[in-house]
Amino acid sequence: MSPAPLNPTVEMPSSVTALGQARSSGPGMAPSTCCCSCCCSPAAVQRRLPILAWLPSYSLQWLKMDFVAGLSVGLTAIPQSLAYAEVAGLPPQYGLYTAFMGCFVYFFLGTSRDVTLGPTAIMSLLVSFYTFHEPAYAVLLAFLSGCIQLAMGVLRLEARTLGEVPVASDSSLPFLLSKNGQTGCVTPVLSCSICFPIPPIPPSPAHISPHPLGLGGAGTSSVSPLGRPGFLLDFISCPVIKGFTSAAAVTIGFGQIKNLLGLQNIPRQFFLQVYHTFLRIAETRVGDAVLGLVCMLLLLVLKLMRDHMPPVHPEMPPGVRLSRGLVWAATTARNALVVSFAALVAYSFEVTGYQPFILTGETAEGLPPVRIPPFSVTTANGTISFTEMVQDMGAGLAVVPLMGLLESIAVAKAFASQNNYRIDANQELLAIGLTNILGSLVSSYPVTGSFGRTAVNAQSGVCTPAGGLVTGVLVLLSLDYLTSLFYYIPKAALAAVIIMAVAPLFDTKIFRTLWRVKRLDLLPLCVTFLLCFWEMQYGILAGALVSLLILLHSAARPETKVSEGPVLVLQPASGLSFPAVEALREEILSRALEVSPPRCLVLECTHVCSIDYTVVLGLGELLQDFQKQGVALAFVGLQVPVLRVLLSADLKGFQYFSTLEEAEGWKDVLPARSLHPRRSGQSRAGSGDPEAPGQKVREGQEQGGR
Repeated sequence: MSPAPLNPTVEMPSSVTALGQARSSGPGMAPSTCCCSCCCSPAAVQRRLPILAWLPSYSLQWLKMDFVAGLSVGLTAIPQSLAYAEVAGLPPQYGLYTAFMGCFVYFFLGTSRDVTLGPTAIMSLLVSFYTFHEPAYAVLLAFLSGCIQLAMGVLRLEARTLGEVPVASDSSLPFLLSKNGQTGCVTPVLSCSICFPIPPIPPSPAHISPHPLGLGGAGTSSVSPLGRPGFLLDFISCPVIKGFTSAAAVTIGFGQIKNLLGLQNIPRQFFLQVYHTFLRIAETRVGDAVLGLVCMLLLLVLKLMRDHMPPVHPEMPPGVRLSRGLVWAATTARNALVVSFAALVAYSFEVTGYQPFILTGETAEGLPPVRIPPFSVTTANGTISFTEMVQDMGAGLAVVPLMGLLESIAVAKAFASQNNYRIDANQELLAIGLTNILGSLVSSYPVTGSFGRTAVNAQSGVCTPAGGLVTGVLVLLSLDYLTSLFYYIPKAALAAVIIMAVAPLFDTKIFRTLWRVKRLDLLPLCVTFLLCFWEMQYGILAGALVSLLILLHSAARPETKVSEGPVLVLQPASGLSFPAVEALREEILSRALEVSPPRCLVLECTHVCSIDYTVVLGLGELLQDFQKQGVALAFVGLQVPVLRVLLSADLKGFQYFSTLEEAEGWKDVLPARSLHPRRSGQSRAGSGDPEAPGQKVREGQEQGGR
């Protein structure tokens, strides 16, 4: 299938431009005092339903491109969903149950034209850890995760609405309008994120221009970060994320070795899995091993062809364009082609009465029933209540929704940055939360944004989220009509699909990059990577704690710059907080008071933006120590909030100068001033010299004393 090329530029309809202008606010507009009118305004409705921004201007050209992209993603999603169900430890149909709901929800609520929601390798791995391979637990986990994610999205929205100050915005239509109101081919740029590197999108017959997205950032917020429930995600650093994804790639990939080699009865715990795999390597089934390796080789060759295929130009002959379009379609749908090839080979052997492969087996036919999630489970030993199910899932109720949000928003932001548009993170939270809630009604397990399928979507030239409709319909059709054919799919072929899908998640370059940029960041990466093989939540938690300890260590032991001159000058290179007081005190004492003779010292506080009560007490003790030695401690470069706190504390002997030159010029009288600060200040203030150094501070001291 060869999609038709697009014109270089397409003029946007005036109605679309008008919609964009309607969403802008004047720079001087005050926040509305009526919450009801603000929430029910056309702009607010359009923000919550992004489909209203692009649907009125939907064109036949976009329909063609969305259809091709949706078909390409669907042919990728079906075999991947079957394979990811194996990773989650669930029957294969549950992978397909999970693959279609996100397509329909994101059609209405999504703010990225590229993102596809559905089962992923990492989420499937987390589900296998926390649901004990029980479908009822997996469905309930999807419902509860969706409730948590939806609540986070609503709370973030309310916090932003309460603190929002509308500003001028020219960003109204997601992925439709460029800055000059036109669409045109734009060369993709590589995402600057080292956390989630995504390769540049190669040109393709279906590739069209990216368009700036503008639903995010319509206003600035003054709400405290603590008012945003997702602020905890900010403490999960990039090395922690890379350690987790790399460990997940190794765990998932090695977990498929047993299917690739045809080994059976292998435990799922990683270390036991490694031990028993090597212990039973002699039991390898030749048929499965050969087929699995052939499938991996085919997938690799098709991927390389896809990555190195030259672009199609309109001036090329029709025959050349058609042939390249066919190659592009075949390489894009490589997962479906390889799985179909393997199933055909297995069926051929089945006809002859000899089957050298382990097959997927029976798959439940038909569409999933619509029903509420199971809030209890009946087993042979009795009924497991909702409370017991929640206790059994434990940390999964925190890890799964948070990692789902992290992965989905990371995918959306990475492709938005790469394709030059913007997303609304709050809207993405609502979309993924509602997807999980509605998906649990059709027996879905938790979903998130997929890197692989989103890349296919972007490379296929998708124009709007309408491409997801094609993908969702294709998955539903496969459930209704093709489940009987899934019986013949060899597990070795699905294992090859999974291994090739998770291989890019293991980023070997990150180790070299961190060694070059900041070697200390290798510590949380390695801690997370190693502990994730034991338990995923322990690895993430330990990595986050190590990152936090590194952050706290830099706050408790700030670097200081010392300069020798007429007066000893010590400058903290970063902020000053209570853990750093004792270290600062020791350094000042060793450099100024424990030498012979004692020296005056100027504390240069340009980088100190705030202090607390513990810091004030520590500085007061330092001032007393300097007074006992007959020398002075002066402050330079204090910011207004810091100066206000120190004046309020009424520290004895406190002196402040606006510049270092004033302090150095005043060095001869510093000891006398430190012993009698108020009397000396009043004497100088009464001299009538308004330019006397330190006059403003002395007046502040007098006010503080009163």
